Amino acid sequence: MKPSMTLYLAAPRGFCAGVDRAIKIVEMALEKWGAPVYVRHEIVHNKFVVDSLRDKGAVFVEELEECPTDRPVIFSAHGVPKSVPAEAERREMIYVDATCPLVSKVHKEAERHSSNGHQMVMIGHAGHPEVLGTMGQLPEGEVLLVETVDDVAKITPRDPEQLAFITQTTLSVDDTAAIVAALQARFPAIVGPSKEDICYATTNRQASVKAMAGQIDALLVIGAPNSSNSRRLVEVGSAAGCAYSQLVQRAADIDWRAIEGAKAVGVTAGASAPEVLIDEVIDAFRARYDLTVDQIETAREDIEFKVPRMLRETA
Repeated sequence: MKPSMTLYLAAPRGFCAGVDRAIKIVEMALEKWGAPVYVRHEIVHNKFVVDSLRDKGAVFVEELEECPTDRPVIFSAHGVPKSVPAEAERREMIYVDATCPLVSKVHKEAERHSSNGHQMVMIGHAGHPEVLGTMGQLPEGEVLLVETVDDVAKITPRDPEQLAFITQTTLSVDDTAAIVAALQARFPAIVGPSKEDICYATTNRQASVKAMAGQIDALLVIGAPNSSNSRRLVEVGSAAGCAYSQLVQRAADIDWRAIEGAKAVGVTAGASAPEVLIDEVIDAFRARYDLTVDQIETAREDIEFKVPRMLRETA
């Protein structure tokens, strides 16, 4: 007989509105212009999604210089520095910007604060495409990056009285709050965003993990290793008391020995992980256990972002 297991599914989980929009943009671009369509950087951080779009005719590159001028190029959901669309225009390329509107909001905030004479402090992870894109909205030196509370003591702003801060949209809510508190303690005049920069999807997914943490023996987060919001979910699970909190790309990556003896396992998915991978994990558990599936819902999401006008007209 199979051992008993309860699988708790976090809700919300998986695709957010920004990811859904970015994928639609690539699919609609292929429909409008045919293959190949070039995409600068992974459109979203998920191998399954990227491979699926590659099979349909998308070509993924790291830099604009790798793209021919006679084919359209799409900029990923993470956003790009201002220099990238400027170079595309110089080369007279057709381009579509798939930057998540919530990332674009942070870009606009940075520009607004800069126009008011503020130097920016960005809370984020060095090298992440979103951070590179956001910092690239302003001239070099106008954005100071901090990753940890300790980093706050190391920065040397031009004028401590003329500072503002922004954040990457996919950070840990709790870790970011601690960094913001450190910034405000050192720079009392620092100005924050008018509305939280960490996006609703990141916040909601972290809240659902916290809500289920007390009922589970282990947590599995479905997502890619280079997905910031997915990795933060693993950290949130560990901080909330999950004895085992692990990132898996799909069912084949599950370490079954690590959860041996568990009676209840939580499953969630980062904002760039499709529901088909969640179903795959459920099926893998059902093959091994007498399974009961329950859902823990902490929020409902009904946000939808429009695709750019040039693609809507085609549709």
